[in-house]
Amino acid sequence: MGEIIRVDHVSMNFRMNMNRTTSMKEWTIAKLKRQLKYQDFYALNDVSFSVQRGEIIGIIGTNGSGKSTLLKVICGIYKPTGGSVVTAGRVAPMLELGSGFDYELSGSENIFLNGAIMGYSEEFLKSRYQDIVAFSELGDFIHQPIKTYSSGMMMRLAFSVATLVDPEILIVDEILAVGDESFRRKSSARMKEMMSGGTTVLMVSHDLGSIQEMCGRAIWLHHGRLHSDGRADLVCEDYMRFTDSL
Repeated sequence: MGEIIRVDHVSMNFRMNMNRTTSMKEWTIAKLKRQLKYQDFYALNDVSFSVQRGEIIGIIGTNGSGKSTLLKVICGIYKPTGGSVVTAGRVAPMLELGSGFDYELSGSENIFLNGAIMGYSEEFLKSRYQDIVAFSELGDFIHQPIKTYSSGMMMRLAFSVATLVDPEILIVDEILAVGDESFRRKSSARMKEMMSGGTTVLMVSHDLGSIQEMCGRAIWLHHGRLHSDGRADLVCEDYMRFTDSL
């Protein structure tokens, strides 16, 4: 199959402002007096793993364990403060709702904007446009500014663009939790179709049932470190025992 993602000793450090300044003036004075205090927070700490082409991997862990940060590093949104990430395929990220969208533009215009951000040509996007609109079920709303969209409508558009352009790597962060039951079933079916077609998928979800059903492998992050990496059913069982003990 071949390696498509390599995460090599990746760390992601954020500097947290520990000052209790209540205004820009107070902050500026503290900065000039060199009285600002910071604390380092490692969202990821020396994380390493590789992904083979066509693998479906679930990423689990409690809130604040570094799951979403890891996806953003792999997508290139964050540059790691340590280590490196190498991807060997076109990445379609489905992270926060509306990321990569311009809220003043219509849904139609955002299809081309979001597609261009992912590296697709206008000609290619035109060839997929009708399929994207039909799958989204947005109808005439596709011509309205997306600032008028509900979260469910936004999810429909984001999912349709990301999954109907046949990406080599799909990155999903809890986005399928949004929307009505009918579209969730439809989205799940499309995900399974992509998986059977060889798309590599990394998905974060708190729904362990979905991870066990859809993923062959799971990675458990704990306090920014890789706690375990192995068969999805076994890792999820260990994780459930851990959370039950809390």
